[in-house]
Amino acid sequence: MIDFKIIKKDFSTIYGLFFSILFLIRALLNSIIPLTDKTEARYGEIARLMAESGNWIVPQIDYGIPFWAKPPLSTWLSASSSILFGENEFALRLPYLIISMVIALLLGRYAIKKKINFFIPGIILFTLPEFFLHGGVISTDLMLSFSVALTMLGFWECIHAKNKTLWGVLFFVGIGLGLLSKGPLVGVLTIPPILIWLVRFRFSPKKILQLPWLLGILIVLIIALPWYFLMEKNSPGFIDYFIVGEHFLRFIDSSWSGDKYGFPKQQPLGIIWIFLFAGALPWSFILMGKVKSKIVTYWNDQWQLFLWLWVLWTPFFFTFSKSLIHTYTLPVMIPISLIILSNWSTFKRKKYILTIALSLPILLFGAYFLKPTQQAISESTDKYMVQQSINDGTILYALLFKSYSSQFYSKGRVKVITPEELESMINSSKIFSVIIQNRHKSQIAPEILKKLNPQIIRRKDGLYISH
Repeated sequence: MIDFKIIKKDFSTIYGLFFSILFLIRALLNSIIPLTDKTEARYGEIARLMAESGNWIVPQIDYGIPFWAKPPLSTWLSASSSILFGENEFALRLPYLIISMVIALLLGRYAIKKKINFFIPGIILFTLPEFFLHGGVISTDLMLSFSVALTMLGFWECIHAKNKTLWGVLFFVGIGLGLLSKGPLVGVLTIPPILIWLVRFRFSPKKILQLPWLLGILIVLIIALPWYFLMEKNSPGFIDYFIVGEHFLRFIDSSWSGDKYGFPKQQPLGIIWIFLFAGALPWSFILMGKVKSKIVTYWNDQWQLFLWLWVLWTPFFFTFSKSLIHTYTLPVMIPISLIILSNWSTFKRKKYILTIALSLPILLFGAYFLKPTQQAISESTDKYMVQQSINDGTILYALLFKSYSSQFYSKGRVKVITPEELESMINSSKIFSVIIQNRHKSQIAPEILKKLNPQIIRRKDGLYISH
């Protein structure tokens, strides 16, 4: 059990202040940054549609169009939060901020074991750029990371702690939540490193039997099976697309033609390691220095090797994937924090290291207010064009293509029209606003284009209002 007197005492220290500042910065960014295309606005719109329609079984990417790419746990959280706190960016992101905090506090128990300030692992975690970013992004990756953490730490504690049933149950809860977060990938990222660790230290199979298998399997089925069953029943074809397509074809074929929602992401072989190194700065530099002199020590240390296998297995698995993004490294930010915590007493210049680490999120916060950042954000969301249309009191349309952010901020009212429909509406002297991408302008007759007054002009598109 965690001694809350220790937590209260540690919170009053400089480390408690640092952790609070990091949390507040992330919370402020959550409230002021708009939903940006493509990924975050997409998940925000799926959550908005779920809350509006009341359909909690089949996530929708547009009215009547099911979203098969991911299970619904993250969408359930965002949709529930928007119902409770309003349809805004902060409410949609709030569950992820809370989960980030829960993960940080979960790691705090390992600081207490080493008689280190409870909030140090949380500070480390929030100063890892990859984790800091996802404390405020609507996506499935943070819930997967939380699920992986429950599974891995549940296993470790079940093997070593006295209360084996509790931690064994958490192991299976993690798998169940992972199946609802991102599917069978939770098993792919956890079972191999556990098995390698067991073989390395020649653990008896009896150790595995310490897990509450019958109760655990029942828990996994109760958590995950009902939704998978109801989803396939209400949206036939989901299982084939999600299990076969998303979990096999996506990783072996970057141009997989069955991908309904993404786009080809051909990446150089092994780039996942660069993503990992960059996402863990500046701590990745420090860890590299430690590894050089302690490889043998780590190989023989059960806890250290457990953490390193947790860290290295994920990038190794994705090394050979032809389609990946940097968020695939998010689950290993948690064991990286624990490795740093385990070596905390060996660091000679802790204040200097913390100063550099803390400067990154603070600089990111300050960079938000710079003109180039504001420009980049405005180019990546249609929020301001939707707001301009609302201010003008006009109905909003989109020529040939509508973004997820235009769907979200217009509450699903933006409609896609063809060039022929645009011409007909202009000739009828109808007053309206339309978002037009530059690549589609060639499909509009010059005399028709002249009858549109530009309201907002951007690099790739613009908002126009009819005369």
